[in-house]
Amino acid sequence: MSHDFPAGMVWLVGAGPGDPELLTRKAERLIRAADVVFYDALVGEGVLALVRPGTRMVSVGKRSGRHSKAQGSINDLLLEAALAGQRVVRLKGGDPSVFGRSAEEIGHLAKGGVVAKVCPGITTASAAAASAGTSLTLRGSARGITYVTAHLRAGEPLKLDWGTLAAESQTVGVYMGRAAAGEIARGLIAAGRDPETPVMVAVNVSRPDERLIRGKLSALAFLVATISDDDPTLLLIGEAVRAKDFVPTAPEQFRVIAN
Repeated sequence: MSHDFPAGMVWLVGAGPGDPELLTRKAERLIRAADVVFYDALVGEGVLALVRPGTRMVSVGKRSGRHSKAQGSINDLLLEAALAGQRVVRLKGGDPSVFGRSAEEIGHLAKGGVVAKVCPGITTASAAAASAGTSLTLRGSARGITYVTAHLRAGEPLKLDWGTLAAESQTVGVYMGRAAAGEIARGLIAAGRDPETPVMVAVNVSRPDERLIRGKLSALAFLVATISDDDPTLLLIGEAVRAKDFVPTAPEQFRVIAN
């Protein structure tokens, strides 16, 4: 086995947004070396297919609003498997360090004397921008990007720094934002963001059933109305995601014309 994955160790591996070809080479190597894989519901089927036959696979599936296992239980399962001498992969959609609770799991494992490391993955916002042929920043008009999550415990109000997010120079990426889309639009507009600000709703990013829905901030609640609760959804807000005319590069453009 690899020197960086001895028995009794845990790797938190970023599975990316779903397309297995977006995995890092390191992520694939660690997945194939694992004795047990604990995976989230948002991990793509193509990624799970890379797990070595005979490896124990445990679903700890977490979707917005419905958790099959509490975070504390997941922490304990990881620790138990590592202390039993297994090579453990904790497979997380996207990047483990972007709203992935990696710090909680690493901290719990450290208290139990278990070494845990992180293998980063492509976060959904980056993959969505790539699919759309757009950028997350734009020289002169979108100089920064802020990621926030709209996932809350039941009954909790959505508390965001609306003033900072309303800055025109800011691209805002809202993870798990489908259910709160209307509230997000109202909060940003009330804080001064132009209702005409471009938005893109990215659904099932990088998967065969990917959808990219474009519109304006004032219509955000309408744009998400047909999206299922089970579809992973990201909201991108800002000038950088404005739809641009796309002119494909034609072979004729590279012809050398002799005089």
